[in-house]
Amino acid sequence: LWRFGYSARLLKTNHFRTAASNTSFPAVWMLLAQYSGTIPARFVVVKKNRFFTMTETVPETHKANLELYSPHPEVRGMTLLNRAAFKRTVVVPVLKVKKEVVNTLLKSLKHTVLQRPGLKRVVEDPEDEDSRLVILDPHKIPEFSLGELEQEVLKQLNVRPEVSKYNLELTYENFKSEEILRAVLPEGQEVTSGFSRVGHIAHLNLRDHQLPYRYLIGQVIIDKNPGITCVVNKTNIIDSTYRNFQMEVLAGESNLVTKVKESNIAYELDFSKVYWNPRLSTEHSRIVELLKPGDVLFDVFAGIGPFAIPAAKKKCRVFANDLNPESYSWLLHNCKLNKVDNKIKAFNMDGRDFLLGPVREELSKELPLLKEEQKTSFHIVMNLPALAIEFLDVFRHLLVGEPCSTAGLPTVHCYGFSKHDDPAKDIQERAEASLGTSLAGRCSTYLVRNVAPSKEMLCISFHIPADVLYKRPCP
Repeated sequence: LWRFGYSARLLKTNHFRTAASNTSFPAVWMLLAQYSGTIPARFVVVKKNRFFTMTETVPETHKANLELYSPHPEVRGMTLLNRAAFKRTVVVPVLKVKKEVVNTLLKSLKHTVLQRPGLKRVVEDPEDEDSRLVILDPHKIPEFSLGELEQEVLKQLNVRPEVSKYNLELTYENFKSEEILRAVLPEGQEVTSGFSRVGHIAHLNLRDHQLPYRYLIGQVIIDKNPGITCVVNKTNIIDSTYRNFQMEVLAGESNLVTKVKESNIAYELDFSKVYWNPRLSTEHSRIVELLKPGDVLFDVFAGIGPFAIPAAKKKCRVFANDLNPESYSWLLHNCKLNKVDNKIKAFNMDGRDFLLGPVREELSKELPLLKEEQKTSFHIVMNLPALAIEFLDVFRHLLVGEPCSTAGLPTVHCYGFSKHDDPAKDIQERAEASLGTSLAGRCSTYLVRNVAPSKEMLCISFHIPADVLYKRPCP
């Protein structure tokens, strides 16, 4: 320790006693090095599992400095954004340092120096052009008093260990969106800073108590998220025939035609007229990964093509349908955009009519020709969680004739919502009721996402049982 200029009493400080008590000697050197910026050569190599992470707590004396992360209290209740009202001045500790040692000091005291995005850590010294003021984190310097550890580091750098007070001006630009909204909304109420991003659009689902502040919330999201130029709020649930919803533009431009990218595939859409949920990207990829080149995909509720287009790019034959004329139009547009328009047959029909028409026709033609050695698989995707399970009764005696081989039976991937205590069991029982048969041991359920605190979205996958799919001719 003496060789590197440290007093042995460093290890007696409270800061190190806890860390060093059950930590190897090399690990203690690593802790020292965090503050000194220097690691003795013989201890450079330390095994990964020997690092020790200390949990930092904020003492009561530090809580007075929390205004560093809080806008001016007078903004509480603001409904129209006034950026100037967020300005405030706080007192922070600083060290006066010669210019030539500033960089070394920043490395040596990196856990003590202020680390706040958007705020300078080093400012000009108004009294000495050869010096700089290094701003320290007020949470780490209680009562503007340096600890023994910091004092020893400064001693090695020949820096006077005297902490001064500095008036730091904070503005709207220095606060994060969550901090701004927490300061504005009534205390104790939920703060919304999360959103779904669809191209240049931020999509919110605001609660009732947040609605009076919706225009302010929208503008804050635009200010704090580069690339977002439009913020919308859903005004009712998705219960229309075409799966779109009414929305209100809260801030920014009213252009709702946007571009998105998912799994390196580009899509264009009018967000106000078609359904698109960026949270389903993983599910789209999961289903497409099940397909092999040459397989056949029937997408009953295709939307703008997030299942159909990547499947076509995988050299599958695709039949895609959507009842919404806008979705159908954008589906055709995106097929051309991704150069798969010659690989996808698109339909603008009711889902039931699509299953009873094009799907039945294709299966009636293809399945009898299927040989045991052929490996073509047929997949039917039904992604309309609110209603899709009710469509499963269509498969009852959809085809006439003798059943094909078990391997050739189509696989259905049907989505549904559940508020049941056992959502997997609930989805299976409802599917069985529609099909008129048991799926025990013949299906799998997959949890797609949590929609609400007591509402899950699931996917149930199964081969359509032969006795359900086929109506055998009378002898």
